[in-house]
Amino acid sequence: MNPKIEKLIKLFAKLPRVGSRGGQRIALALLQDKTGRSAALAAALLDASENIAPCARCGVLTDKGTLCEFCRDNARANGQLCVVRDLSDVWTLEKSAVFQGRYHIIGGLLSGATGTLPQDLNIANLSQRIADEKISEIIFALPNTVEGKTTQHYIMSSLGDNAGVEFSELASGVPLGGDLDYLDDGTLTLAFGGRKSL
Repeated sequence: MNPKIEKLIKLFAKLPRVGSRGGQRIALALLQDKTGRSAALAAALLDASENIAPCARCGVLTDKGTLCEFCRDNARANGQLCVVRDLSDVWTLEKSAVFQGRYHIIGGLLSGATGTLPQDLNIANLSQRIADEKISEIIFALPNTVEGKTTQHYIMSSLGDNAGVEFSELASGVPLGGDLDYLDDGTLTLAFGGRKSL
């Protein structure tokens, strides 16, 4: 096999949920395409990698050097802050339209197995956000797993007694071990509406 094609397949295969066979199919489809999609995809990837970065406040991907759409939207400054693992969780919640506050992406979960420590997560500026944005409720929308619960408890204990801040988590409808990515809008609406104080 041509080394350039082999390298392309290996790079695609490293993407989440793709694998070697999927990487091979994607590479062949792009290389055999006559519509110019491969050049457009390459240009779009280069543009995004050079000009997109996490929002300095919440971690949502946005144009470099700017706050994201959620942090700029004053209508979302309602005192609610939803703590999520990653950007896909934000997209899932936005699609369901169950939450109208602001987000905070922590970028992973504490885990002994993967060696993820508190300093690896985006949690250092949470106390400052609570003060600056007058946060009255922090809603945890983390996976209902051991790692998710461990991360939630660590964040709560690290924030200490922030006066007037209520902690809550999603309620029924989120199965043990479940991820937001796999939940339908109705389940998310039930989980948000029935969230419970911690």
